[in-house]
Amino acid sequence: MAFDRLLAPIDIGGVRLANRVAMGSMHTGFEDRSKDFGRLAAYLAERAEGGTGLIVTGGFAPNVEGWLLPAGSLMATRRAAHKHRAVTDAVHAQDGRILLQILHAGRYGYHPFIRSASGRKSPITPFRPRALSAGGVERTVDAFVRAARLAKLAGYDGIEIMGSEGYLINQFLAAHTNDRTDAWGGTAEKRMRFPVEIVRRVREAVGAGFVVGYRMSLLDLVENGQTWDEVVTLARKLQDAGASMFGTGIGWHEARVPTIVTSVPRAAFVDWTARLKREVEIPVIASNRINTPDVAEEILEHEQADLVQMARPLLADPDFVRKVREDRADEINTCIACNQACLDHTFANKKASCLVNPRAGRETSLVLLPVPKKRQRRIAVVGGGPAGLAAAVSSAERGHHVTLFERGEQLGGQFRLAMRIPGKEEFAETLRYYERRLEVLGVDVRLDTSASEQDLEGFDDVVVATGVRPRVPDIPGIDHPSVVMYDALLRGELEAGRRVAVIGAGGIGYDVSEFLLEDQHKKLPDWQAQWGVTDDPQVPGGLTRKHPAEPRRQVYLIQRKPAPLGKGLGKTTGWVHRAALKDAQVELIGSASYDRIDDAGLHLTVRRSGQTPQSRVLEVDTIVICAGQESVRELVRDGDAGRHVIGGADVAAELDAKRAIAQATELAATV
Repeated sequence: MAFDRLLAPIDIGGVRLANRVAMGSMHTGFEDRSKDFGRLAAYLAERAEGGTGLIVTGGFAPNVEGWLLPAGSLMATRRAAHKHRAVTDAVHAQDGRILLQILHAGRYGYHPFIRSASGRKSPITPFRPRALSAGGVERTVDAFVRAARLAKLAGYDGIEIMGSEGYLINQFLAAHTNDRTDAWGGTAEKRMRFPVEIVRRVREAVGAGFVVGYRMSLLDLVENGQTWDEVVTLARKLQDAGASMFGTGIGWHEARVPTIVTSVPRAAFVDWTARLKREVEIPVIASNRINTPDVAEEILEHEQADLVQMARPLLADPDFVRKVREDRADEINTCIACNQACLDHTFANKKASCLVNPRAGRETSLVLLPVPKKRQRRIAVVGGGPAGLAAAVSSAERGHHVTLFERGEQLGGQFRLAMRIPGKEEFAETLRYYERRLEVLGVDVRLDTSASEQDLEGFDDVVVATGVRPRVPDIPGIDHPSVVMYDALLRGELEAGRRVAVIGAGGIGYDVSEFLLEDQHKKLPDWQAQWGVTDDPQVPGGLTRKHPAEPRRQVYLIQRKPAPLGKGLGKTTGWVHRAALKDAQVELIGSASYDRIDDAGLHLTVRRSGQTPQSRVLEVDTIVICAGQESVRELVRDGDAGRHVIGGADVAAELDAKRAIAQATELAATV
């Protein structure tokens, strides 16, 4: 399809952008130390070189009280501003445009100096904030103004003021966190004064020709949040105060409605952006789960926004815009919204990267350099799962001659199973990307081929990426007809009964439980209704009662360990899976030993600390085994320098595509 609207230029605040793609703010960890600014510059410059129209940095605090982390990112001195020249110069060298995001964490900060509108503690941070005094509020406004001036000195094309996601400005705006009775609280009008004063004074300080963006919380998704009418009133005030454009945010970090995980439908909240666009005269940017050019083009075509914001999709593929421009959209490495290497890293105080693109954040250290013709090698890759696909593509991109052997009829391995899980359909995009790259690069792909030692003769290197097989636990009766391995279930080799026990409560156990609960032949309720989101303009925070789908089956999820079930799930996604199972009335059973399986069902003994062991019989029709994996290592030869073992064949822990793809890419960079 044509992408005329996506690729059309636009002027914002006197700054011309080459297209309508904005890279949204995302903290990478490189912002926190100036010694990492070289890596930050390389990371952002690669996105600018790839054609991104506008880049917004991760958040920089305007003062120490606004830190996210102790000694974290800060823009408060001329010395700091001069160090940012490495970043702005690198982006401008690629004809990019870049804004500095100014973010005051408020009560979301992880340090004892935090301040907020009131003294209400956040449920996601350990420290209780002190309420800003009236003088403290004025000094905080001044800090925002100083940070904006310094951003201009540093060479930025503008700033974005972070007014969403539950950070300080949002904390002033919502009665949920603002119980003040002075000039900065008590009524909606007074709660708005803080952001309006920031924008007005910033505009006076920086003058014309400098972008003053404001990231607006369209939908707080917390109790006693802003109503839609208040959002519109605020937007008009900010426009009059000198804002150049509105970025958009959905939900506070503490909200219990998912907004960006892979189970959230694409462009799920774009209707709110469209509503705001109708109320204001300055450009509005749509955000949240926009990860393909066709979705972005449709938003612009229907005039729901003036630009589209992508953060993680540009982690996944820095050449997103260039590929669209060159009619190569089918080669885009699509973000699958897994959060495993980006947001999960950020919240664990690690450097952000990307599961499907481990080069993200490692642009200076993980480089796939072309090899001279005389050094090109013949490489066999055995196994067409994520590790094997990444190894084959990365090796071929360097110029090696690659043959990929896959014993099955299709490529994909565990990803082909994952894409059958409700809400994980995006995993199919990664397989689409790899299959297209294999075609473009001319890799010799041999399906239905179990590679033998004879097949592998004559290759300079053999990459063993044969993956894993499900582990069969030692339970009396494990061969009972009611027992099925998770992979056979997901492949559709049989249909589970109405009552199902799932053995193993790791990531696969949770995925299988959600697969069992959804009736794929029945139309689901509206996604927003399931999670209790309303578009009623009078409802604070946009929250209403949930209307979850009727569960298709009775499911029991069981584990041996005494730890809470689901504890090992992803930091930013695990709560979504736990909530989904709770809404579907799944019974969670921990500290269980499996006594036997017979016609009566699954016999358990549950041993909880301080309680008498309890025997139970789960009268189920089907028992699904999700009790771990073991490596497939028939082709592993110890001591052979030309044989490399990666992915699940190397380590059969809980399925870890992040490690597998990174390991494959790192190997390809060195061969």
